[in-house]
Amino acid sequence: MKTLILLLAFVAASLSASAQQATAPAGYSEMMAATITELNSTGDPAQLKQIVSKFERAATAAPTDWLPAYYQAYGLLLTTFQTKEDAATKDKYLDQAEAALTQARKLRGDESELLVLQGYIYQARLGISPMDRSAKYSRLVSEVLGQAKGVNPTNPRIYLVLGNNIYFTPKMFGGGPEAAKPLFEEGKTRFAAYQPSSPLAPNWGERQLASRLKAYEQSAGVQAAK
Repeated sequence: MKTLILLLAFVAASLSASAQQATAPAGYSEMMAATITELNSTGDPAQLKQIVSKFERAATAAPTDWLPAYYQAYGLLLTTFQTKEDAATKDKYLDQAEAALTQARKLRGDESELLVLQGYIYQARLGISPMDRSAKYSRLVSEVLGQAKGVNPTNPRIYLVLGNNIYFTPKMFGGGPEAAKPLFEEGKTRFAAYQPSSPLAPNWGERQLASRLKAYEQSAGVQAAK
């Protein structure tokens, strides 16, 4: 029975991919790949906004594909992290990101990836006003990432975002860098074994995680030199 269920799931995924390819215009995959590369190569808010607009156009060109909406949400999230605009504007970007994420879910996107990105959006909400929002959004991050882990525990981005959440939680509440370190290490292990389901599938986070772990090494080196 388990084998039959897995076979049916594979067939359904294959049919879905075929349908997306059938409705996408010529050059769509190449355009998406190039735009994803752009997204992962800049931290400039103005450029990020232009890239988000490209994903909006891609969503119009391939209305059955969930990935343009997903990357639109991710681009808006990155814009929120990078912009120096006020809190209300940042919240507006995150409202737009959640709307795009809802559309990606309607198109039956990868549920684990969508939940991770939802958790990351909650984390961004928290970062806008930590003192006022920590009680609500820290809990929501943990809840939604727990759901993502239930769907697919091999997704390495779960451990990056969850580690970030613990990292910035005060030590008195069970957080802090040392409490977060095992999660980042777990993420490193998961990234080493991770294979994206397609060339356009979400594949971000490894550089950020490596940067986190490098900071631990540098801190240990400083302590050893004292």
